Amino acid sequence: MQQRGVGSGLKAAAWVLVPFGLVLALGGIGYFFTNYQGVAVMSEAMEPTYRSGERLVIERIDAGEIRRGDVVLVHVPDRFQGGPVLQRVIGVGGDYVVCDGDRITVNGKPVDEPYVMRGEVNPGTGPYDVQVPDGRLFLLGDHRGNSNDSRFFLDEQSGSVAASGVLGRVQKGYTVPAVLVALGVLGIVLTLVGIGLGIGGYAAGRRARRQLAAVPPWPVT
Repeated sequence: MQQRGVGSGLKAAAWVLVPFGLVLALGGIGYFFTNYQGVAVMSEAMEPTYRSGERLVIERIDAGEIRRGDVVLVHVPDRFQGGPVLQRVIGVGGDYVVCDGDRITVNGKPVDEPYVMRGEVNPGTGPYDVQVPDGRLFLLGDHRGNSNDSRFFLDEQSGSVAASGVLGRVQKGYTVPAVLVALGVLGIVLTLVGIGLGIGGYAAGRRARRQLAAVPPWPVT
């Protein structure tokens, strides 16, 4: 009776580990690739915050989740040669954005910008006073001396871009993406271990049945 149960423990463990591992793998890695993407910084427009060549994780968000100060990856079909760019959200729909050539205010309140590259502002820009249309965003690069941003398109809906063109927001921390990937990897490992245990249990059971078949059930006289 004991030999009939050979390998059953391994197979039972496999029945637990394989489904659990698949849930972790599909949940962790699947959620990551559904809600996040990796990008490389392709210009100096966001220095010193993000430097050219740096790898970032972008979190996909809805237009209603965008907040002032977010660094977003945005696609504007008629700008930037059609490619997505990283820029910082200064104003959202309804905001009054005013710049005297140095300081920026939004709705009359000065904006603290410790992230801006210190130095000369691009000489091609000057003071501006605009209201951001609803559903749109006023965007600037952190390197104001080397950024092709909303300041250069003020005659096109106050330089704003459609919020619907935002592809995602730069993830400031990597804890959540790292946990998701770790869960996915753990799920893959558990699935492989479960498959290995299942194969081992099946093989052990076959060996036990062969041994039983080779031994007569009663003494031969």
